[in-house]
Amino acid sequence: MKLFSNTLLVLLCLLGTVAQAQNTTLTGQIKGLSGTTVKINTNNNGVFKADSVKVINDVFTWKTNLTGPQLISLVIENHSYSYFIGPGHSKLTGTKEASEAYKLTGSPMQDDAKAFGEFIKDLTDQEAFLSTAYGKASAQEKEELNKKREALKTKKKARANQFIADHPKSFFSIYLIAGRTSYGYAEVKPLYDKLDESAKRTEAGKKLSQTLETLKKSLIGNQMADFIQADTSGKQVKLSSFRGKYVLVDFWASWCGPCRAENPNVLKAYNAYKDKGFTVVGISLDDKAANWKKAIRDDKMPWTQLSDLKGWKNEVSTSYGIEGIPSNLLIDPTGKIVAKDLRGEMLESKLKQLLK
Repeated sequence: MKLFSNTLLVLLCLLGTVAQAQNTTLTGQIKGLSGTTVKINTNNNGVFKADSVKVINDVFTWKTNLTGPQLISLVIENHSYSYFIGPGHSKLTGTKEASEAYKLTGSPMQDDAKAFGEFIKDLTDQEAFLSTAYGKASAQEKEELNKKREALKTKKKARANQFIADHPKSFFSIYLIAGRTSYGYAEVKPLYDKLDESAKRTEAGKKLSQTLETLKKSLIGNQMADFIQADTSGKQVKLSSFRGKYVLVDFWASWCGPCRAENPNVLKAYNAYKDKGFTVVGISLDDKAANWKKAIRDDKMPWTQLSDLKGWKNEVSTSYGIEGIPSNLLIDPTGKIVAKDLRGEMLESKLKQLLK
């Protein structure tokens, strides 16, 4: 699982896409909040906006134009609450003393989100128990707890799959599927196929379909298209200039801790196989040249490093649907993808198999 991901941003942009903006009203009736201010944070079709409204006589009203159902954040007395709302009228009710019991009505997507939460509550309760136990556990106990955590993740994914199958027309099902895009085409496509045609025809459904087409490019067996980016000296370098070798196209960034932790493994594999027909081409998702170059020096990476310094909008990473890092693609001497996301000893093991 990738620890640094752009999935949330992709999700919010995806959910905020329909043909045209429609009027949206959120009314709040929270007993005990008079005289306070409620802050509302939104991401409408990729445009982030912070708004605020005064609470008068325990009531506030917020009006805006949303282009579709989306996740918003309400900040009430320094506490943040997330809800799904969409075009139309939604109402939030409750009391200041029982904020955990706030209730949102008028939002079908929020209703589905609540239903999903109840559907997996037994698993999330177990996760909470394990997290508490983890803080007090010995090293040996933590190893066992990690196994149980992974087993719970697998169960949660299976429950989500079942929810999607049972709610093929739900906008929330699209949200759940979009949250899995960092796992790749093979995992997402079967879930997308479970959606009803009415869901696929929404703008969010169409956006998800486009994302799938992008993810498809990184399937094992596909040819990796040529690309060109600048190295640390500013020289433009083409991927095709490495034809004839196995090439690990490695997506990383200086600010990504898991990437930096993985670099010694890549370096070890590079040193072992650099004279046997293997090399590495790093693609950095940095946006500051100084930080990028310093990390290369600090981690002692001698291979070719490329970047357009556009951060998450790096043209190579976006064209292959890379939404989480570290990530990599291993291509053969003809440019065909033969493996992906090789970590730790997996990289050396694969190279040993290929470069006998």
